Amino acid sequence: MVIFEICLLIYIYIFFLNCCHQEIQESGDFLIKPESKVARLDTSQWPLLLKNFDKLNIRTAHYTPLPHGSNPLKRNIHDYVRTGFINLDKPANPSSHEVVAWIKRILRVEKTGHSGTLDPKVTGCLIVCVERATRLVKSQQSAGKEYVGIVRLHNALENEHQLARALECLTGALFQRPPLIAAVKRQLRVRTIYESKLIEYDAERRLGIFWVSCEAGTYIRTLCVHLGLLLGVGGQMQELRRVRSGVMGEKDNLVTMHDVLDAQWQFDHNKDETYLRRVIYPLEKLLVSHKRIVMKDSAVNAICYGAKIMLPGVLRYEDGIEVNQDIVVITTKGEAICTAVALMTTAVISTCDHGVVAKIKRVIMERDTYPRKWGLGPKASQKKMMIQKGLLDKHGKPNGSTPADWKEGYAPWLIAGYAHIRFAIGVNTPLTLSPPLTSYLTFQFLRLFVFSLLYTRGRYYTSSERVQNLPNTHTREQDRKTSHLFCKQMHMINNEIISNRQHINENCILLQSKMMNQEVVCLWRC
Repeated sequence: MVIFEICLLIYIYIFFLNCCHQEIQESGDFLIKPESKVARLDTSQWPLLLKNFDKLNIRTAHYTPLPHGSNPLKRNIHDYVRTGFINLDKPANPSSHEVVAWIKRILRVEKTGHSGTLDPKVTGCLIVCVERATRLVKSQQSAGKEYVGIVRLHNALENEHQLARALECLTGALFQRPPLIAAVKRQLRVRTIYESKLIEYDAERRLGIFWVSCEAGTYIRTLCVHLGLLLGVGGQMQELRRVRSGVMGEKDNLVTMHDVLDAQWQFDHNKDETYLRRVIYPLEKLLVSHKRIVMKDSAVNAICYGAKIMLPGVLRYEDGIEVNQDIVVITTKGEAICTAVALMTTAVISTCDHGVVAKIKRVIMERDTYPRKWGLGPKASQKKMMIQKGLLDKHGKPNGSTPADWKEGYAPWLIAGYAHIRFAIGVNTPLTLSPPLTSYLTFQFLRLFVFSLLYTRGRYYTSSERVQNLPNTHTREQDRKTSHLFCKQMHMINNEIISNRQHINENCILLQSKMMNQEVVCLWRC
């Protein structure tokens, strides 16, 4: 009886809730109202390469996230140290190589490198890269530098405006010969001074403090000598400090040698990694000035093994990407995969659905950080099974045990080449391969594939134009006629394949003789 009463009360309570819920739904005015603004994620405070992530152009949002990798700031301490760099305040007297060797010994790592040599007496910013970050050393050495120096004049000046004017004159491209104490070959070279200004001048001691922004490899000691010669009083460098190297400056977490030593001691004895994480920064901080391209997680490991950066693997891309511009390819967690040279602009990326986006310049990420996701298709799986059974050799090529249908029906390079030809000439006819067709089209399709590839990227000239002066003799009309002739020949072989397969061998031979007689020469357009 008690159970029945409890069930009755629960039923009455549920019925009451349903009535109230129905009244609310009937009384309320529910609709999706039009809005001029789209709700956006605020990523202005996100770290490193994920900053302003919401402002990147979205190519697609569909991908399968993988539980591999990690945010650069949340790597375990072992990986954090070995994928980081130190913005070191180099002390006076030891050389740059000595300082780098000391850090290598303190942190107990295998490799260290620096962003550009400083003379023993010079102090200031020296970016020391550790282990994996040493792959960015070359790019950091060629980055611009900023210095604050003191010049001592041999004789007095009338006023400090003379020194300011002389310093302003020594801007732009300048000839320089390295000083006698330099470690490089003393030959004349050109270096660019971007900007310079006089900070202070002491007329009594004839000392001037100046700031200069210059190209990598500029000798400020030589600049001070030239400054004295321009003023007619003679001069030499008294003191020098580097205040910026690339993207890192004095105010960007500058640490001393004592900080590095204390941080490592704190970790060794107290297992406290906080100090070490403050001293070392992830390598991604050196790449924040680069344009970004975000890749799918499934494409990351392929790029680490040297695969091309193809458009189907791109998730997001930044505005303002130009051809031949240095960019950085990152994961969805903000890790740097590699630096690359762009082969497509932002406009081309937004309008195309296939193609190579960029050429790899330097791979940064360790291989197999993400799982391997290529070679998992049906044909690839079948090929692996045949290799295991001995039906193909270890390289996947046919041997004596290979079935006849595999030799005849599976020619991946032929299918890819024919597809490229059909795309180049705008034919969308489906491809069906028969055994005899595969045998006698092998050489012809390979040859036409090379020509079609060059046609889409280059221009064609005849041998007579090649002998003469090309810029003066070649015209757009000749270019158009030659290209039109080539397209016409490719249309002919495509139509023969579709309509009359029996006589295709004779027509291919005829086409080959025509193209040989015309002597078409392909010149790559840079």
